[in-house]
Amino acid sequence: MPSYQPWCHGNITRSKAEDLLSKAARDGSFLIRASESIQGAYALCVLYQNCVYTYRILPNEDKKLSVQASEGVPIRFFSMLPELVEAYYSPNMGLITHLQYPVQREEEADEEPESNDLPPQLPPRNFSPNDLKDGDQKSPESACKSLSDTYLMRLQHVDLSSVPEEYQMAIQEYFRNSIVLDAEQVQNGCHNLPGLKKLTLTICKNLNSEISRVLPALEVFHRTLDQQLSPGIGQFAKRVSAESGQSVSFRLEQLTKLLYSLEDKAKSSLFESVGYEGGHRKSLIPPVTFEVKQDSLGISMKMFLKVDVESGKLYFKKSKDGAEDKYYVHNKILQLVKSQIKQNVKLVIVLETEKEKILKKEFAFDDAKKREGFCQLLQQMKNKHSEKPEPDMITVFVGTWNMGNAGPPHNISSWFQCKGQGKTQDDTADHIPHDFYVIGTQEDPLGEREWADTVKGVLRNITNISFKQVAIHTLWNIRIIILVKPEHENRISHIFSDSVKTGIANTLGNKGAVGVSFMFNGTSFGFVNSHLTSGSEKKLRRNQNYINILRFLNLGDKKLNPFDITHRFTHLFWLGDLNYRVEFPSTEAEYIVTKIKQQQYQELLNKDQLSMEKNDGKVFLHFDEEEITFAPTYRFERDTREKYAYTKAKATGTKYNLPSWCDRVLRKSYPLVHVVCQAYGCTNDIMTSDHSPVFASFEVGVASQFVSKQDLNSAPQGGIQIMNCVATLSTKSKTKFFIEYHSSCLERPVKTSEGENSEHSDGSIKVWFGNQVELTPIISDPEYLLDQHILICVKSTDADESYGEGCVALRAAQICYTEFQITLTHHGEKTGTLTGGIQLQTSEVKPTEKLYDFIKVERDDTVTSRGRGNDFNKCSVTQAHDISNPNYMGMSFQREVIDKGWSYSMPPKSLPQGCKDSKKGGYDVGTRSPTVKAANPTGEGEKSEMFDNPLYGSMGKGHGRGKDQDHQPRDHLTPVDQNFKTADGETERPPVPTPRNRSFTYSETKPQPPTPVTSHPSMQKKPVVPSHSEGGGSSMPRPPLPSKYRAEPPVTKPRDYRDSSELPIKQRLPARPGQPLPHQRHAS
Repeated sequence: MPSYQPWCHGNITRSKAEDLLSKAARDGSFLIRASESIQGAYALCVLYQNCVYTYRILPNEDKKLSVQASEGVPIRFFSMLPELVEAYYSPNMGLITHLQYPVQREEEADEEPESNDLPPQLPPRNFSPNDLKDGDQKSPESACKSLSDTYLMRLQHVDLSSVPEEYQMAIQEYFRNSIVLDAEQVQNGCHNLPGLKKLTLTICKNLNSEISRVLPALEVFHRTLDQQLSPGIGQFAKRVSAESGQSVSFRLEQLTKLLYSLEDKAKSSLFESVGYEGGHRKSLIPPVTFEVKQDSLGISMKMFLKVDVESGKLYFKKSKDGAEDKYYVHNKILQLVKSQIKQNVKLVIVLETEKEKILKKEFAFDDAKKREGFCQLLQQMKNKHSEKPEPDMITVFVGTWNMGNAGPPHNISSWFQCKGQGKTQDDTADHIPHDFYVIGTQEDPLGEREWADTVKGVLRNITNISFKQVAIHTLWNIRIIILVKPEHENRISHIFSDSVKTGIANTLGNKGAVGVSFMFNGTSFGFVNSHLTSGSEKKLRRNQNYINILRFLNLGDKKLNPFDITHRFTHLFWLGDLNYRVEFPSTEAEYIVTKIKQQQYQELLNKDQLSMEKNDGKVFLHFDEEEITFAPTYRFERDTREKYAYTKAKATGTKYNLPSWCDRVLRKSYPLVHVVCQAYGCTNDIMTSDHSPVFASFEVGVASQFVSKQDLNSAPQGGIQIMNCVATLSTKSKTKFFIEYHSSCLERPVKTSEGENSEHSDGSIKVWFGNQVELTPIISDPEYLLDQHILICVKSTDADESYGEGCVALRAAQICYTEFQITLTHHGEKTGTLTGGIQLQTSEVKPTEKLYDFIKVERDDTVTSRGRGNDFNKCSVTQAHDISNPNYMGMSFQREVIDKGWSYSMPPKSLPQGCKDSKKGGYDVGTRSPTVKAANPTGEGEKSEMFDNPLYGSMGKGHGRGKDQDHQPRDHLTPVDQNFKTADGETERPPVPTPRNRSFTYSETKPQPPTPVTSHPSMQKKPVVPSHSEGGGSSMPRPPLPSKYRAEPPVTKPRDYRDSSELPIKQRLPARPGQPLPHQRHAS
């Protein structure tokens, strides 16, 4: 697109084009931008009566351009855009009005080159004689002579004392005569450079013969190490030796590859001999003993819990070095329930005894970190000894470090072990490896191979595992590398990598982003490492960097073309030196340092540019970041973490770089998926750069490549019904809209018919899509469908461009017809909302227990009454707690939001009749999965983790901020009509997703799906009789299904679960409508 034309606006967004035309405010104003839907096409945007009309400009096979205008107008073809624009200045050309006033493009100020203490590392370049010419034009002869003189002069200033005399003469001869001949060869179009080839052969004469002598010996060694001898491997050495006429560089490359192969095979052989098998772990997590306290008859007694991950046993001991009193194997450990009171140190362990009785033991740990370490070890044990063929939960390490163009120190293990400041892991978790390691670096001076070997070596020392490299991608000095445990190598597919430059004029790669995406079984992952514009005053430029990366980073499924990368992945992690600063005047520098020493971060975080821009919806919309409880990671004096170097002397004066949280890790996941941040902080002991490395650790739920247990021929055909959709769009475009549905569970995208528009006084457009849409999934198995998501895109009919995208989880419609409200976004901006209803039609399901269901969280110390067998959490009297999903869908009943995340086991507040009512049916609402994150994960009043460091002074009480201070407005799973009434006339609360059903059966006729209207027919009330599962052969707790009716339970006095007695045998009937639970309390 010719950029010199005033009306040509390049790759600006559709919303930006509308803003520019609105500011012009004259009929006939126009501009041309690149099409967002078709590569190589354009969009002609025209303003008329305060509305924007968009016409596509499409190229044909001959590259001729034509405008898709009104029907009945002859199509005209043009060779160039200026020619087309000139023609459409004339009236009656099929546009809403003829073109009159071109809208000037806004010139964006180029980024000034950054002045660092060290010069920036530039990518390698191949220089030709033309690169060295002066500004004035010279003849070829004079240019070659000047080139020769330049190099001869440089040679005089080089120390040649260590170079043999014959080589000195050969180099001088080349610069004196041969370089001129090579330059002439280049000018004549020949790139053979005979002079240079002669010089290298002369210098490397001995090296060439040495390679020929050494290579056969190395090949013999290689064949000996190689377990599977390749038929042609013996000829390799002969072939290379025979090809002595090839270049030395080629033969050195072959030699280098061979040496690398030898190194890998030798390491593999050594690992096997000392207890490895192909790099897989072998008895490498040592037994760990925890000191705990247990109350017995009101007396606190000391106990010891010994976790042996490798043998799969948990030992209970009365003395640390004494004999084990009793142990339980992994499949008899049913549940861990964390308490949220008393500094987060209490834990209930639910066990199954030899007689299939349920036993609960409550312990108090020394601190919350010890308890977390214990839970992680137990979870690792369950995972290691699981009989499932595929994992349903993995852990992901994400690290980012601006290396400051300096190599790493000898020891960087603390980074990968999440040790330092902030939310850190306990020492007992040191030997637990992550499944993925994602490492992003900026200003990285090392080569890819050198850095990859460094990281692999560190991880091998920590975990004794040879991690496999999934991908590595570099843009100048911005790099991302992803490593994975060997057993996961075959589970990874569809690997893509890409980069975007956002440096000066968006053409230099000193700033920008690199990204990698892949599929892990049935779950998509995306990782972006970015280095944004520096400077406290360049906040808006950083925002634009983010938008450009979002738009142009090409990762993930190419079929999801209408969606940017924030919608393409189940889990997206964004890391890097984002360069957002603390917005204080430079005169407050010492005040900031004082606050940091006192660990009083809240006042500084209130002025954090990234948090402020994020809260305003300008960047990272719907992304989440764990609470920051560590000191700013920039700008330190090198080789110390005791002093911030916040001033820099420049020719124009003193520049201030105030201490700031430049280095960050954020994430965005699809709604109703499991993801928990276990660690977020920075190191204290890696000091070669002016930045400290930042680490984050996540527990992530994943879906398997699904294999249905049903006969595909006899299984009933499932369906997904979406209806009553209404979109509210913030746009001035005059066009019609339709909805496009995408999902991995659909064979192809599904489009709706055009909606009906109505304009609002606030300038927005409301679009009704009245017709019900039936989506047919490729697999109807409900267990498969509950893990799927529907991506929704509202598109225009005129240009086929997206006006907003969102996502709905099918798990939301697990039980019955459910109404939803989601935020629509496009290119990182909020563009509107979409409301509607969704109904999942499928058979009943007995969901498989997930590993992340093993740990629950209990809000208070309320006594829980007991049921039978796996039903030990039945009839909890703890009040349900408000939760908020951090992504597309949140819950509307937010009174005291203290956490982020969503648990499959979280119950709803209430549901319409005909749906399962967990609260009134006695379903446990007192415990929840670790998906939900506590406001203070390290305990109430607990100080931030700090190493002894003079910078931070006394280790006083931490000043971490609460998570409820920065909540953005969330999307809702609530009905549009808040006065939703049943057939009985009772006002019902909004329908919301219910917890995952467990493997209990019930004798009940399944009701027909309710009609999506404003009232639901009441369902026949019939008791449910759960089957009497004795728990034999079951290694996981299975709470009962929530009932679909409301019956009254007999009032019983709840018993204390801490007396270690077995649970009652009889099941309780659910409650009738209006019948309160005994001893019901409200969460504080």
